Amino acid sequence: MTGLIQLPANQPAARFYRGGARIASFRGVTPGVGFEPEDWVGSATTLAGDDVIGLTTLPDGTLLRDAIAADPVAWLGPEHVGRYGADPMLLVKLLDAGQRLPVHAHPDAGFAGHHLGRAHGKAEAWYIVDGGTVYLGLREPASADVLAGLVAEQRTDELLALLHEIPVSPGDVVYVPPGMLHAIGPGIFLVELQEPEDLSILLEWRGFAIDGAQFGHLGLGFDVALDAVDRSALALDQVPELVRPAGEGRSVLPATADPYFRLERHVVAGDERLEPGFAVLVIESGEVRAGDVTLPGGTTWLLPHAAGPLDLAGDATVLACRPPAA
Repeated sequence: MTGLIQLPANQPAARFYRGGARIASFRGVTPGVGFEPEDWVGSATTLAGDDVIGLTTLPDGTLLRDAIAADPVAWLGPEHVGRYGADPMLLVKLLDAGQRLPVHAHPDAGFAGHHLGRAHGKAEAWYIVDGGTVYLGLREPASADVLAGLVAEQRTDELLALLHEIPVSPGDVVYVPPGMLHAIGPGIFLVELQEPEDLSILLEWRGFAIDGAQFGHLGLGFDVALDAVDRSALALDQVPELVRPAGEGRSVLPATADPYFRLERHVVAGDERLEPGFAVLVIESGEVRAGDVTLPGGTTWLLPHAAGPLDLAGDATVLACRPPAA
């Protein structure tokens, strides 16, 4: 393992919401059955409740999780390993919302550690490839009793109406802090960076292929799980801090995302160098070369730390998804 590693699609089947056609179109492959809306890219994380599903398998048949554990310094770098151990601290997904996702939230690390024994919460950020509407943060503060009542009675229209409705365009980024209520509108295709956990608290499940009353509260009961939800208001003038055009450069997400992950957006027109360090690369469009390797649009790659700096030549938009700086 010394250089770039191309990754095929890794789409867990039978998810509870529709999607997958845009992933297939992006990758140039045949669409699946329609309930494969997520592509887990460079994943050392499993689906909640499963020991294997979600994990990336490398071309030699080794699980990425096991390869990192066997040689963490080569994969992640000595500084990263010195601070975080063999934990890559990152999960990247391609996500195709074939229908609007339910209103939900994710716990922070403190809640996840105390109640679930997990190493991470789930902050996340989205890079928008195909635009639409997202729902993010409460427009007004909500009491615990109000939220609990809306969830128990599945008054889904009222739940959605509590949130800011925000149009997003290709090239925008959205940062979703842990605890913040959110939903992704239909037709959106995005690249997601997140903490490496599969932890969701569903406030809505009517019309989705999941029994949210049983599976929507992380096994804690809603009386406990809803304590992880941020019930404070997101002021209108705070929205541009979380939703904005990405621009270009090494850090296109808000600074508040830095403790969780980093996103570089490189618009390559000629030659450009990517700094060394573990990264998941998504070639959004165009085509570049790295030495004798061609990286076409719609492909995804692993860049181990041991590969050193990566010199690219061509014309393409390249997303480099990285863990937090050590």
